[in-house]
Amino acid sequence: MTQCLGRYRVIPSLLGARSGPKPARASGKSGVFGDWVSPNTRRGMERGAAPVPALAHSRTAREAQVIETFRDIQRALDAAPHLQRLGRLFSETVLIEVDGSEVYLTFDKGRIESVVAGPSRKTPWRFALRTDAEALQKFWEPRPAPGFHDVFGLVKIGRGRIDGDILTLVKNLRFFKDVLALARATEGLTA
Repeated sequence: MTQCLGRYRVIPSLLGARSGPKPARASGKSGVFGDWVSPNTRRGMERGAAPVPALAHSRTAREAQVIETFRDIQRALDAAPHLQRLGRLFSETVLIEVDGSEVYLTFDKGRIESVVAGPSRKTPWRFALRTDAEALQKFWEPRPAPGFHDVFGLVKIGRGRIDGDILTLVKNLRFFKDVLALARATEGLTA
């Protein structure tokens, strides 16, 4: 049945009218979210704080190796004035995510100012390179296989992903690729 309000016809089901009895709740205080109670209410404060799962602060050997490799890159970059000149206009923070563990590289005028292990929701980054540890190790080989030779090669073969401000990456692409390639071992390369 419809009602007429002036020029408009109103359908009762749109007004919230129900066709049947109201469903009963299982318990008087349980709501849509079950027994969950906001900690900001009086009842929530009486319950006490909810248990928070402990974060694993210990780093695996692979995570420690990746962080140490980036610190080696930082030292190698300090000894490469041609790369510092190439990146003199690059002052950004870059997120490198390897198998879910985050490393923040903070660049300032072509130098790596800090290598900080994450995760951190408070550290802003301009762009991110996300890959797995095996692909990164293949990238750092003296003569990497096709697809592992380049940042965009990793993306093309599905072993990497680039997020964030791509324009900043492309503007400084040669510098960023050469910085990441500093970790490649140079022993045994004879041409």
